[in-house]
Amino acid sequence: MRILISNDDGYLAPGIIALADALAPIAEVVVIAPDSNRSGSSNSLTLDRPLSLYRAANGFYFVNGTPSDCVHIALTGVLSFKPDLIVSGINQGQNMGDDTLYSGTVAAATEGFLFGIPAIAFSQVEKGWQHLDAAARVAREIVERHVQQHFDALQKPYLLNVNIPNRPYDQLGSVVATRLGKRHQSEPVVKAKDPHGRDIYWIGPAGAAKDAGEGTDFHAIARGHVSITPLQIDLTHGTQLDALKKGLA
Repeated sequence: MRILISNDDGYLAPGIIALADALAPIAEVVVIAPDSNRSGSSNSLTLDRPLSLYRAANGFYFVNGTPSDCVHIALTGVLSFKPDLIVSGINQGQNMGDDTLYSGTVAAATEGFLFGIPAIAFSQVEKGWQHLDAAARVAREIVERHVQQHFDALQKPYLLNVNIPNRPYDQLGSVVATRLGKRHQSEPVVKAKDPHGRDIYWIGPAGAAKDAGEGTDFHAIARGHVSITPLQIDLTHGTQLDALKKGLA
């Protein structure tokens, strides 16, 4: 099996190194990731300049672009084969609920999904890389489920979003299927001054969970489980579409 790995924390991030090391024994692994941290880049593609591909001493490739750029150029101009699976992460910090709309980690997996390849995004819930070895072990086990066709009942290609608590392996709960929860609106921006006295703004932290009820990713993580959520791209609001048709009649 051939796996393309990317992320949004950059090719030097401990998470992608741990993920590649965990998957190398069970697959042919190619890593193409951003040259630096691109968190929050969502599904953006770089269209205003050319992109460059470099190879690091450890064999990883890195690109001066976004996570979506990395997967896009890998699939359309770099690799001589079509990967069997796209894997993104392991991200430093959760990608749950509305976070998935902004996540570069999820976006890298989504780009593969758009090309018809099954894809899985992995994130640790808390920042700091604590118990990264356990998260990498869980990631390998989930990929092995893909290899062993445990997900064959899913419509292909599929896009899975996985969040893993920062706990030792033997303290992790089971892997549970979840839906995305929802957050309150983000906290206000943090306003400051630059050295020239001009106003500058830092985007504030994400808001608290608004819908963290049973069945959500927030609910599962709060109880120590590994959350796995199937995602889709269709943004069409079916109910609103019916109402719009009536309004236009």
